[in-house]
Amino acid sequence: MACLGVVFALFMPRFVLVMLWLFTNYLNRAFDAFIWPFLGFVFLPTTTIAYAIAENRYNGARGFGLVIVLLGFSLDIGLWGSGRGYRAKRFRA
Repeated sequence: MACLGVVFALFMPRFVLVMLWLFTNYLNRAFDAFIWPFLGFVFLPTTTIAYAIAENRYNGARGFGLVIVLLGFSLDIGLWGSGRGYRAKRFRA
């Protein structure tokens, strides 16, 4: 059951990015080129969503927008770390 939670946590930000790209222009207003949201989709999806929120609502990644981007980055790093921790527990058992 924990494995299902990890899979859900890893794919939900990517699902949100796809929905934003298909049904809104939220990502287009935040990014000038296609390559940055694509790389964000592959490597740091929560940070990409946080940056889009910072750009669209708080006029960039300064002040409170920077706090949101850093929170998104820490969530991405935490998701990577939780998978590694789960694997380490599994190998010990």
